[in-house]
Amino acid sequence: MTKRELTLVALTVLLMSIPLVIMANNQHLLAALPSSVVEWKSVKATPTKVGEKRQFLDTPTETLENLEIHATTLNPGEFAHPAHQHPEEELMIVKEGTVEALVNGELKRVGPGSLIFQAPNKLHSIQNVGTTQATYHVLKWRTAKTAASATKP
Repeated sequence: MTKRELTLVALTVLLMSIPLVIMANNQHLLAALPSSVVEWKSVKATPTKVGEKRQFLDTPTETLENLEIHATTLNPGEFAHPAHQHPEEELMIVKEGTVEALVNGELKRVGPGSLIFQAPNKLHSIQNVGTTQATYHVLKWRTAKTAASATKP
């Protein structure tokens, strides 16, 4: 074999291995979440301008393209963010405090143990209306239908 032929063989082998490396890396990124336990005290509280956030999960599962679970703590009088909408469904469970949630165009005041479900593409918000911090868990998920249900603003 000539030097040129050896170079062509080496380049071919290199180019053919790139897709294999990409596929192996993507398989790692798309690994489904196994059964798990995440302790409250093990999740670092990250300060925000309105309170703090604890990010528990943000990953694919066996049946969901993505599952995000976090806890938000709002200082008294604070909104998590302005009213907004997104294509994912969202479930909030109030852990402590009193919040007011915009649901179907109405403000609903709820306390500990209450559940707030926001359907996709519906305007919603949440505010701490109590005199102490309010903490709630947020669960959001994406499926193949999520992107198809997204509406254009």
